[in-house]
Order: sequence, then structure tokens, then C-alpha cells
Amino acid sequence: MLAKVLSSAVLGIDAYRVEVEVDITSGLPTFTTVGLPETSVKESKERVKSAISNSGYRFPDDRITVNLAPADIKKEGTGFDLPIALGILAATGIIPQKIISQYLILGELSLDGRVKPVRGSLPMALAAKEAGYKAIIVPYDNRSEASVVHDIDVLPVTTLSQVVALLTGFASLEPEKTDVSDIFEKEGQFELDYAEVMGQEHVKRALEIAAAGGHNLIMIGPPGSGKTMLAKRLPTILPPMTFKEAIETTKIFSVIGLLGKDEALVTKRPFRSPHHTISDAGLIGGGHIPRPGEVSLAHHGVLFLDELPEFKKHVLEVLRQPLEDFKVTISRATTTLTYPSSFMLVAAMNPCPCGYFADPKHACRCSYQQIHRYRSKISGPLLDRIDIHVDVPAVPYKDIMQESNAESSAQIRKRVAASRAIQSKRFTRTKIYSNAQMSSRHIKKHCQIDAASRNLLESAIDKLGLSARAFNRILKIARTIADLQAEPDLQVDHISEAIQYRNLDRKTQL
Repeated sequence: MLAKVLSSAVLGIDAYRVEVEVDITSGLPTFTTVGLPETSVKESKERVKSAISNSGYRFPDDRITVNLAPADIKKEGTGFDLPIALGILAATGIIPQKIISQYLILGELSLDGRVKPVRGSLPMALAAKEAGYKAIIVPYDNRSEASVVHDIDVLPVTTLSQVVALLTGFASLEPEKTDVSDIFEKEGQFELDYAEVMGQEHVKRALEIAAAGGHNLIMIGPPGSGKTMLAKRLPTILPPMTFKEAIETTKIFSVIGLLGKDEALVTKRPFRSPHHTISDAGLIGGGHIPRPGEVSLAHHGVLFLDELPEFKKHVLEVLRQPLEDFKVTISRATTTLTYPSSFMLVAAMNPCPCGYFADPKHACRCSYQQIHRYRSKISGPLLDRIDIHVDVPAVPYKDIMQESNAESSAQIRKRVAASRAIQSKRFTRTKIYSNAQMSSRHIKKHCQIDAASRNLLESAIDKLGLSARAFNRILKIARTIADLQAEPDLQVDHISEAIQYRNLDRKTQL
């Protein structure tokens, strides 16, 4: 007898429908799975057999063939356990085929029949909604993330026998509901605040500009000057995530398996800080079974690279594509996957290997060659993609001991949000949402300057030796500064401040 159960699998960060076909015929007892299954899928037969038997049902002593369609895409993961088990029970007449075809089903089975969580339940729920299914049956621990998808019933289950009782009409389940607005309200508080940072007002200003325009930023300063402290507080001044952004980010975390058991949505902008020993596959994604990397986990958030020159040079070079295209494309022999990677890059570095180059209170022990070798690890093309360069000097004693009267993150965040609102209106009906993403065409349209500003820029380019890309970066930064002041036109002071944030471009930096 033949039975069909509808399930789903993840390809990249999106899900696609999988038909689990189960055919039981007379013959020697065998259990064969076809349709390009990976090892974890092939091993499901042992879990399914034990789960069915330990749940009180008879496992057929016949020839069982399981086909996972479409058969030309590799299937991986343990989420097909429950659909296969239900397919066997439907083929033996325990479950009506007409009823089971109304649901999209996923879940891993333990040997005693318990339903265990799987990765990617959110994109699978989205795929089920788009396909027009009545409901989706998910493991109980996946109920929160799946239920953020509206207009589809999410039925959380704990055991195989509970699912059978549901499908045969002997039990009913209340669909799981999640109040998305309540989640956003609860997640609006931060443990860190810029009011805790003593001094460094010019660096806070640079970070505010970076947050307002979505600009990449690098901080250069001696050890202990507060670079990491400042960077960790950057998400507290970024504008709140929209529901669309939260869904996109949560899909990535769901596929990786980083969502907590009761975590429905990622509503705070991610802050990822990988160690400098990370590989290129760990940073941008890939591996034998391709997975999203840190640049994708930082989607709509911040990627912080501390001690930037300590990263392997070839690892840093792979950042070029995601910084320009806001996505990562990973090609393999059988497939090509694209992961989103729209993030703010924030980097920190010492001015030299010992960290005290040009420090007035500490003598630098590094030679010119050592400093040059240290800084040359960061290539010119990568540096050109970082809009803002800011020096972070050591904090003076008087700033450490003074009473804190600095602006809070909430105050800065209001100005950033107002600036982003201006940009959102400016870029209506385009695919960009911030000044940092402007192309040459947008710069020409929105960054027009007067004669005085043009003369200042010409002088700066001649004296500092700035590249054409650096020229565009200055105009983008100036546009953001003007937006923070709600000024429609660029002024000389906006250009002047923007030039100050390109100090690593200067010919005389050493």
C-alpha cells in the first residue's frame, strides 16, 4: 500500500516542500530510503522502527520503500523521522490518507516515541503558509519560532502517539499563538549603555554617525582605551528591528540551531565577535555541508572584528564580496547557495604591534618595518570599504574619575532613528535603506555640494592622496551628518567633519 506525507527541508535559509512517499509490499523485510538521503536520513529507519514499536503500534514485517521527492536534491537532518513513521502507519491503514495530507509535518523521533526539535522550523512554517496548508505539525520545543507565522495553525506535539491520536480524531490540539508585539516590547531593554563609558566623546560621535548611516567603522588606539567597550554598546543605539528584519535574522539562527527553546524571534540586532583564529568558512559560511557563517549571523546587526591585523589575511579578503553585495554566494559541485549578509563591520586595532605608536606616555618599541608589516595585513581594497576611521586615545585620569553625565544610549538612539527615517523616505522604491548603500548614481543625486565644499574636498584629496572610493565615502558620511542635523543640503562643516574620519588614508600616517 502507498501513502504520502508532506514535509519540508531547508536549502540555504529557505525551505522547500518534500513529499515523503512510503510503499509497503509483500516480500522479505527490508527498509530502503531513496531520494539522495544523507547519513542522518538513512539512519532514520532504526529510530522510526523503535519509535513505532515502543509507541504500541506494529511495525510491518514487509518490504518498505521510502522515497523523498524531489529526488535530485540532497536531504539532510533528522526532521523526516516523524513523516516517515506516519507514512508507515498510513500505509498500514492506521491513519487516514485524506486527513494526513492536510498537514505539513516535521520532527525527529527518539527510540521511545518522543518528538524532538529540529532546525529550520521557522522557514518551514513560512513555506507551509505560502503553499496554502491548513496547519503544520511541529515538535513542542519548536512551537515558539514556528508560531510567529500568522494565518496557519501551528500544532505542537510531544509524542508519536499524540500525533496519531490527533490524525485519527481521538484527540485535539489548540494551535500555538505568539504575540509578536509583546515580544518586541519585552526585548527593548539593554544591559549595556553608553552612559557608562567615560570620555571618548569624539568616538561616540563617530559611532553615532556610523549607526545613523549604516557605515562600517574601524577604531585605532592603544590597549585599554575602550575600543571593545564602545563596540559592544553599538547595538544599543541602532534603530529597532522591523518585523521583516527580525524574520530574516531569525531564519538564519533557526537553520543554524542557535535559537533558544522558548525564543520565538531575534528582536535585538545581533552582535557577533569571532576570534581572530576563525577560518574563512567560519567567517563567510561554507563547509562540507554548507552553513551560514558569522557575516550572515550578523545580518541586520554588527560584526565586530577585534585585533583586526591578527586575522589571517586571506580570511579578511573574503569579506570584500559581502561588504559590497550584502550577500554571500557559496558554490559547490552540486549546488549554489546564497546567504544574506547585510551587516555593519566594526573593527578595532592597535596602531602598532606593541600598541603604543604615537602615544605620549608610553614609548613605542616597534621599528618602522614592524609597523608597516603589521598594518599591511589590512589591504587597501578592504580599507576602502570601511567608511569611518577614528583614533581612540587612552582615557585621561580626569575623565575616569569624573561623575558620569554622558548621554545615554536611548538619547542617541532617538537621533539615529530620526536619521534613518529621513533615509527611508529618501530611498523609497529602491532596494537600499541607508546612506552607506548608496551607489554612484545615488551619490550624484543626493550629495550635491556647493563651491566652498568642492574646494575643500579638492584640497583634501590632493594633500591626503585619497582614492576615488574614499571620495565617495566622504560624501556618504557627510550626507549622514547632515541627516542627523535634519539638514537637506550638504554644508562645508559636514564635509569637513567627514574628512576627519579618513585618517588611515593619509600618506603621512606613519
